[in-house]
Amino acid sequence: MNKSKIILLFVASLLFNTLASAQTEKQNYKVALIGFYNLENLFDTINQPDVNDEDFTPAGANHYTAAVYKDKLGRLSDIISQLGTDDSPDGVALLGVAEIENRSVLEDLVKQPKIAERNYQIVHFESPDFRGIDVGLLYNPKYFKPRLSESLNVPLVDENGKPRPTRDVLWVYGVLDGEPVHIFVNHWPSRRGGEEASAPARSLAASVARHKIDSLVAINPKAKVILMGDLNDDPTSASLITVMRSTGERENMSVERMYNPWVSYYKKGIGTLAYNDSWNLFDQVIMTQGWLDTEQSGYFFQKAVIFSRPFMIQRSGRYKGYPFRTYDFSKYMGGYSDHFPVYVVLLKKAK
Repeated sequence: MNKSKIILLFVASLLFNTLASAQTEKQNYKVALIGFYNLENLFDTINQPDVNDEDFTPAGANHYTAAVYKDKLGRLSDIISQLGTDDSPDGVALLGVAEIENRSVLEDLVKQPKIAERNYQIVHFESPDFRGIDVGLLYNPKYFKPRLSESLNVPLVDENGKPRPTRDVLWVYGVLDGEPVHIFVNHWPSRRGGEEASAPARSLAASVARHKIDSLVAINPKAKVILMGDLNDDPTSASLITVMRSTGERENMSVERMYNPWVSYYKKGIGTLAYNDSWNLFDQVIMTQGWLDTEQSGYFFQKAVIFSRPFMIQRSGRYKGYPFRTYDFSKYMGGYSDHFPVYVVLLKKAK
């Protein structure tokens, strides 16, 4: 073999190995998780004069003692400590929560030994809800720094036109690993009185959030907005499809719409809570178009996860197969919540 052929073979081999190496080299990513969890009546044990919390006191119907409260805090922190650790060792960077009585219960929660080292901080406002429950946001300062926050009132009225106080919508603007993001935490009105009769109340709550989101997108069409919460509606309900203008199809996205990754779950019969032996998917995290470009330099959406484990499922009784709840009427069950938590995985190309 002459010298020129040897050189040619060497160059070809070098080129092949270089291409093969480039093809097998994996892109490294940063990971951030944003989740939501309905904590199912996380009250303290103190009877507040202006709050309908009598059942959640030691003398109340639920015999809600300090021991029960301590046990519930420990169980909830156990779930939060595991939430998302399959995707990130730090767990969730931001966690929206619902059914909390006040800031104090969140302060007690984040101090629990299983999550204390994450140093979760709190954003919370008192809501006028007639049940005395609020929403809130826990955030890991390693990932997120809040800049502005506001409690958006939902002007709900009853059938007589009188104000019917409900949960406010929590809006938090901040920086996620250097990127400006907007977070909305929601707990829309329940289906009390029937799904159809109560639907306008949820549409009203949805419109409060949607109006604020529209104003943000009008300023910046690429604004990164996440809306999360216990919406008391499924991904295919009118409040999501019509009012929030959400869709489960990425190809149908536009600046005016929001992407809802939970539609496919719901259509397969998968949910986050059960009622009358059927599943609903009320707990959702949806997002604007700005999160969907996988080639961008910032964080982008990868996947959505419903977090459930065998120990989080009721094994017997009337709620067998349902999420393992805290109470069966007034009987303490020693469970976690009647909802499964959810989260989304966000990726960012590492430099």
